[in-house]
Amino acid sequence: MCCMAREPWIKLPVYALAQTVGAFLGAGIVFGLYFDAIWAFGANELFVTGANGTAGIFATYPSEHLNSVNGFFDQFIGTAALIVCVLAIVDPYNNPVPRGLEAFTVGFVILVIGTSMGFNSGYAVNPARDFGPRLFTAIAGWGTEVFTACGHWWWIPIIAPFLGAIAGVLVY
Repeated sequence: MCCMAREPWIKLPVYALAQTVGAFLGAGIVFGLYFDAIWAFGANELFVTGANGTAGIFATYPSEHLNSVNGFFDQFIGTAALIVCVLAIVDPYNNPVPRGLEAFTVGFVILVIGTSMGFNSGYAVNPARDFGPRLFTAIAGWGTEVFTACGHWWWIPIIAPFLGAIAGVLVY
């Protein structure tokens, strides 16, 4: 929205921080709800990746077949597609989505992107959706491995969605 001059740039850091804090707190709630199951699954250890890896419940990690370059473009394209669809949904000059169904329609778009593109590494499509929970897992006991696992994957779901969002705005 800032790229399209619909929102002032001063709001960007406020929204980014609020979304990251919200994702962090959401991860904490999920961890609390599934605390016993998470510990039992790892035989009382917290593993980031591997057969008993549970950090992927909270943040995105690549499948074994995915390299960093393809993972970057996977996240980039997924976010660009999301932004193009969201802009089309909220554009007053388009054939409008029935009033009150905008949020449902955006949710459906996210479901479709996740179903079609989630196999490779999940679908961050928002830097806060990955960074907040990843930060939570680092603090909650998985440690700094959440930032070093899979060839330091952590930066890809932050940078690629950010650039993908800009590309989506430019394409729209």
